[in-house]
Amino acid sequence: MQTKGSPSCCCSFEDYNLTTEWLLNHTSQRPKVAVICGSGLGLLADGAANKQTFRYQDIPNFPVSTVAGHEGCLVFGTIEDTSCVFMQGHFHLYEGYSLCQVTFPVRIFKLMGVETVLVTNASGAICPDYKVGDIMIIKDHINLPGFAGQHPLFGPNDERFGTRFPCMSDAYSKDLRRLAGQVCSELGCSEFLREGVYCMVSGPNFETIAEARMLQVLGCDSVGMSTVPEVTVAKHCGLRVLGLSLITNMVSLDYSREEKVNHDEVLQIGKMRAEVLQRVVTELISRCSINTH
Repeated sequence: MQTKGSPSCCCSFEDYNLTTEWLLNHTSQRPKVAVICGSGLGLLADGAANKQTFRYQDIPNFPVSTVAGHEGCLVFGTIEDTSCVFMQGHFHLYEGYSLCQVTFPVRIFKLMGVETVLVTNASGAICPDYKVGDIMIIKDHINLPGFAGQHPLFGPNDERFGTRFPCMSDAYSKDLRRLAGQVCSELGCSEFLREGVYCMVSGPNFETIAEARMLQVLGCDSVGMSTVPEVTVAKHCGLRVLGLSLITNMVSLDYSREEKVNHDEVLQIGKMRAEVLQRVVTELISRCSINTH
């Protein structure tokens, strides 16, 4: 595997095995649920007990987070009787990483025995009915970089992970989406709960008004710069996936609008809703062991 931050790489099965064995030798945890924490959402790991933390830079072959709001730690722990692993920070194309590196942790989770992946992110609302602070259950996605040839499954397929042509029409588990709706209702979050289509763009710039209008025509409800590669690889590996997107800003669709989005505001909204999301995620994980299939 090439050096961290290299723009291209080819991760071999031996690379994945080396990292997996290192982690299995350094923790007694055998996680069944993996949580990928988006921008400003690293606090989601706070609900876990018996925590053991590894910095990304100390883990063989692991990329390193370079973006504010991504702590760069892998946290193992338990919620109720469920063993979990939390990624406090994920990786992006715009950091210079290849999609092999962006999705590297997902295949590690597969080899460690993870069965369910819960992805979270911060995104901008395109649907005019949404409000800042809403939580959107992702029911589907549009992979714009994939349309342009930037796809995490591009290249030789390793059958040890999955089939050459995985079906993505059910990328986000209907059972988990239903469970997330129930949990949010029980926790009093229904008034700011949404379900919609997430679109990934490569970034790092926020969208132009023309681009945002195009995404609206395509049927996107929110837009961000992450998540889709990890979901695609998780699905390829046969893992169940649930996606939760925190709406941190309203994407501008109007040329007369003066407000401009910035990353600091995104992190601020993340902190505002982090406690609510932590309760949702903790309750979801405690029930995942009951709803494993």
